[in-house]
Amino acid sequence: MSTPRTAIGQAMVLPPYAEWLGCSIEWAEGAPQLVMPFGDHVMGWPGLLQGGAIAGLLEVAGIAALTHRLSSEGAARIKPVTVTTDYLRTGRDHPTRAVGTILRLGQRVANVEATAWQEDRDRPIATARLNYRILRG
Repeated sequence: MSTPRTAIGQAMVLPPYAEWLGCSIEWAEGAPQLVMPFGDHVMGWPGLLQGGAIAGLLEVAGIAALTHRLSSEGAARIKPVTVTTDYLRTGRDHPTRAVGTILRLGQRVANVEATAWQEDRDRPIATARLNYRILRG
């Protein structure tokens, strides 16, 4: 993505895949929350969300959480190492939201948990455990 998406005075550049998914950022409780609209580009079976799009959204939510946390330290590159996704419910033709929670942030590695939901945050459609390599400075 060439220009940052801005909300509430905070700017963040997401990976190009996030733009392809149609993600935008909403700020909830001071943290980035990604919103992915439903459309043909993320549809598997008619009217259902494709699993790869869900996993991609969760990966980007983890990157957004880390980018937000590391923003005060200057430039850092974030590279996914492993992603383990648990699919809990079928994604339907609704916008999907996701948020990442940093479990551990070291000098070179970060562990993040991400959750995706549609209409009710207490009923997630998928969760993921993600490990990232952090390349600082």
